[in-house]
Amino acid sequence: MQIIGIDLGGTNLRAGVVQDGVLQPVVSQPLKMRGTSTEVLEQIFGVIDQLLHPEVTAIGIGVPGLVDPLTRKVQGVVNIPALNDTDVRAILEQRYRLPVKIENDANCFAWGEFHYGAGRSFQSMVGLTIGTGLGTGIVAEGRLFTGRHGGAGEFGMVRYLDKNIEYYVSGRFFGQVYKTAGEVVYRRALEGDKEALDIYEDFGRHLGEAIKMILYALDTECIVIGGAVKAAFPFYAAGMWETVRDFGFQHSVSSLKIEASSLINSNILGAAALHLQQR
Repeated sequence: MQIIGIDLGGTNLRAGVVQDGVLQPVVSQPLKMRGTSTEVLEQIFGVIDQLLHPEVTAIGIGVPGLVDPLTRKVQGVVNIPALNDTDVRAILEQRYRLPVKIENDANCFAWGEFHYGAGRSFQSMVGLTIGTGLGTGIVAEGRLFTGRHGGAGEFGMVRYLDKNIEYYVSGRFFGQVYKTAGEVVYRRALEGDKEALDIYEDFGRHLGEAIKMILYALDTECIVIGGAVKAAFPFYAAGMWETVRDFGFQHSVSSLKIEASSLINSNILGAAALHLQQR
């Protein structure tokens, strides 16, 4: 089975053909974030047209917003507002006469990790995508869990300190709290700069608090971290674990696995895997 997987990100449109968990070369282009719905759809059509061939049997797409479980319409897309209330699935199915599945991008990340990455040996896991914001995908008992309206797992919106979780656990943390770019902090940390390492330790403590909230709600087996800050995981892991270890139920923490994703293109793989039978 060959499936086109599409990752409709906040800034880029990326796609590739997936067969048996193997992703063929990826097509990527900047996304017209402020374009009309017609312009954005034309971009999606153009990428699919590049990849489409007779062996392709389905299309899966991840979007940076909520997907209503009943109507499958896209909601709450901040970076691509023209797609709000658009039935992207129906439009693609009508155009290509292929089955199409659509899901939130963080859910696609978690689903890709569950099938092909760090979550393969677990029945429950949470995928955290830490970039411009904080996205969460939940796999419970081998199935994606999205909730009644598609918004389950949006822990970033939970009130925390004087803001919310996302303010302190996202790539924006470095600029918002320390008035410096995340790329600069990472480069300095690689050089052993103590101030940069202290910033990451602080970030890790906030992440640890977010993980404790997730554990109280879900008691999951595995948490996989992706997004822009995953490369810096060695710098904030200690601060994260320091906070997580005082979780109220130690038997949950003792068997918990937390690691940075090592899977390339988890979102595209997960979008394609939406068509696989849930195990």
